[in-house]
Parts: sequence; structure tokens; C-alpha cells
Amino acid sequence: MRQSSQRELFDEDLLERRLVTFGLCGVRRVQLHDNQSVMVSLTVGGVLRIHRGFAYASDAMLRAVVKFANPGTRRRERAGAKRLILSFPVFSYTPLPRRRRRRRPTVSPQDRPLVRELGVRHQRLNERHFAGTLSRVRFRISHRMRTRLGEVTLDGDDRPVEIAISQRHIERDGWPEVEHTLLHEMVHQWQAESGLAVDHGPAFRKKARALGISPRAMRDIGASGEPLNQRDNDDALPGS
Repeated sequence: MRQSSQRELFDEDLLERRLVTFGLCGVRRVQLHDNQSVMVSLTVGGVLRIHRGFAYASDAMLRAVVKFANPGTRRRERAGAKRLILSFPVFSYTPLPRRRRRRRPTVSPQDRPLVRELGVRHQRLNERHFAGTLSRVRFRISHRMRTRLGEVTLDGDDRPVEIAISQRHIERDGWPEVEHTLLHEMVHQWQAESGLAVDHGPAFRKKARALGISPRAMRDIGASGEPLNQRDNDDALPGS
């Protein structure tokens, strides 16, 4: 594990003190990172993860971070804070990290029939309920999901790139229930591709009821990047 330098520890401590001064609350600690995909994220455990470049941000920019992170902020104010945060040129203050070549996701032999079946059902549901307007996405069988049935993964531009379904869900509940879950995730795909917020708000509930599926929140939303971004209730801002 890489040792943090004295300069990095100083930046982290100073940034945390500045954020607290501007009203940051409900956060256990602040952690700096160099991830290019996510600028700011708040984990379930109360850790505010923020790009190292924000150590050089103005007071107004850090107030926007506080507004984004604090749970009591209204949706409209939070959206304004998000736009301001994403406008900050972090790489003017820190080196742009070298892009790592991403491996193309591989599908294990035992998962291939399940992935093919998901693709067939996605195509059929797309034609039936969305007039074939949804884009094609990757499918993944998750062997780790225990409490969630499925999730959709978005890239840094909020485009859906993958739908994952729990292996346990398939084995335990069978394909009729899995198709119900798949349709739930496809409503989130429809939200993203329609430029709507990907959440379980009024637009989701209205669409879900129209399709005859439960509008109940059953899963979490992911985004590209670090495994946050296959996150459990993390709230994150992608990089620009």
C-alpha cells in the first residue's frame, strides 16, 4: 500500500478543516483521491471522498461541496451545487492521471447461457414496452449481490452501459421474477436515456405502474469508475 506523503496529509487536513468551517456535518472523515471518474462522493459509512485538486479550490467552490454533501440541502440547490462542482478544473492543480487500459469484461462459461437469456428478454421487453427505443447494454451475472436483485451501471456521461442481475435471484426465484426485475432496471435505463434523473421518484413510479411492476425501491444505482461506482447507496459526482 502506498504511503501518504506529508504534503498529502497536510492537504487532506486543511481541506477537511475548511469544509467544516463552511458547515459540513454528518461526515465521519474526508478522504482525498486522484480518481479521474468521480470528483466527489459520499459513502454509506459517512466518508466524503473528494478529488485532491479541491485542496486548491475557492471558498465558494467548497461551500458548493458542503451544500452537495449535507443531507438537508434541497434538490434544486443541490443540483446547482453539482453543476458548480463539475465546473472546477481539478486537473489545473493536479496532474491528469494516466488512463489505464480497461479490460473488456469477460463472461464465465457458466454465466454465458444466463447472459444470453437476459439479452433475449431485454430485446423482447424493449419492443413490447418501449417501442424498441432502448439501446443495447451489457449484461452481467453478479455472484456477490445478496440483498439486491439487480442494478444498472451508468458511465461518466450518465449513459447506461450494463445491467447486472443477482445469480442468487435467478436460482431462487426463477425467470418470471427475474424478468420483473429486469423490467425494473429497464425503467432506470429509460430514465437515463430520456435525460431524467435515475431514481425512484415520481417519473419512475408512474412508468413502473404503467408497465405493471412494483415501483418499490429494490436496488441501487451505479456509475462508471472505481468500485464506488458499483456502490451501495453512495452518492457521487462523476468527473467531466
